[in-house]
Amino acid sequence: MKPLNYAMLKYFTRVNEACADDVMAALKGEYSHFKAFNKGDMIAAIMTAEANGLLEETRFDMDSNKELRVYYRAHEEGAETINHYIKD
Repeated sequence: MKPLNYAMLKYFTRVNEACADDVMAALKGEYSHFKAFNKGDMIAAIMTAEANGLLEETRFDMDSNKELRVYYRAHEEGAETINHYIKD
């Protein structure tokens, strides 16, 4: 099993775009018992990946609870870097 942040980054290489809720839904089966598996920590990890140039923001909207959802994607260079350092 990969570290949670690695699994999160790899997830972005397999989808067109995703928000923190999407990532958590996809990783819930394997990672829900991790201490950092919560929305706040997931958003922080995604924003760190964006600040480091691995992800980029694509759009945003409001969910049914009127909470902001920000969507990100791994652009070509970011996906190449992620896949180079994190193997399947």
